[in-house]
Amino acid sequence: MKIAGHTMGTPELSLLEAIDLFADMGLDGIEIVVQDGYKSGFSPAAGKEEIVDVKKAAERRGLEIVCLTPYLSHYNSLDEQVRQQEVEQLKKIIDQAQNLNVSFIRIYGGSFSGDEQDPNGEKRKRLVQSMREAGDYAAKAGVTLIIENHFNTMTVTATETAEILAEINHPAVKSLYDQANLAFVGAEEYTKAIPVQDGFIALVHAKDLVFREGKGPFKASSVSHVSEDERTVNSRVIGQGILPWPEILKSLKEHGFDGWLSMEYERRWHPQDLPHASEGMAEGARYLRQCLKSLEEETV
Repeated sequence: MKIAGHTMGTPELSLLEAIDLFADMGLDGIEIVVQDGYKSGFSPAAGKEEIVDVKKAAERRGLEIVCLTPYLSHYNSLDEQVRQQEVEQLKKIIDQAQNLNVSFIRIYGGSFSGDEQDPNGEKRKRLVQSMREAGDYAAKAGVTLIIENHFNTMTVTATETAEILAEINHPAVKSLYDQANLAFVGAEEYTKAIPVQDGFIALVHAKDLVFREGKGPFKASSVSHVSEDERTVNSRVIGQGILPWPEILKSLKEHGFDGWLSMEYERRWHPQDLPHASEGMAEGARYLRQCLKSLEEETV
C-alpha cells in the first residue's frame, strides 16, 4: 500500500507548498481539495493552463496526484436542472483529473440529511442515474469515481455504500472507505465494513479520533463537515486515537486491497485538535509505515 497526504491537512499552505511538504515527508502521493477559495487546492473552474504548474511541481518532486476532492453533492436532487448541473460540474472535474493524470475523484453519495425521507426511492434513483452518466464520462477519461461513506449522504454506512454501488453497477464507480466516518456515526466496525465492500474499495481515508464525553447522538447540519457545537469526537494524529489501524490494514490486505491510504488530516476543519501537518501528518505517516512494515513481516 502507498501513503498520500490530503490537502485538507494543510490549510495554511499553498498547493505548491503542500506538494513540497508531502514530498519532504517521503509520501508517495497527494489528494487535492477542489473548491473555490481554499488556499491549498484549486477551483473547479480552473482550466488546463491554470493547473499545469501543479502537475509539473508534483512530477518534479516525484509525487503522484492520486485523487481530486470536490464538494458537489446534489447528484440525487429531484430538481432535474439542479441534478444535471451537478453532473456537468463533475464532468469538468473529470477533465481536470484527466489533464493531471489523476486516477480518482472523491464523490459524495448525494445530499441526504439524517431526518430526510425517500419513501418512493426517487432520490436514490437520481443518484444512481447521475453516477452512471458520470461513470461513462469518467471511464473514457481513465478516471474512477469513488463514493465515500459519509454523513448526510445516501451512503452513510458501508452497507449502504455497497448496496448503492451494486445498483449503479459501473466499472468506473467504486468506493472510498473511511472507517473514522463509520465510527463517529455509530455504523459498522471494520470487521463488517471491509467484507461488505469487498471488491468495491478503491481508496482508503486514514485518520483518527477520540469520543467526547457526555455527547448525545451524532447529527450534522452540513455535508462537508461538522460544526463545533455538533461535534461528538475530537480529531487525533493517526495512531493516537481509538481506531485499530494495524487490524484495519491487515483486514484490507486479506481482502485484496493494495492501494492508496490517503491521510485525511482534518486540520482545515479542526485546527484546535491537530498540530501543523509538518508535525502531525508526518507522525501519522511514520505510524502507518510501521504498521505496514509489521504487516509485511507477518506474511513473510
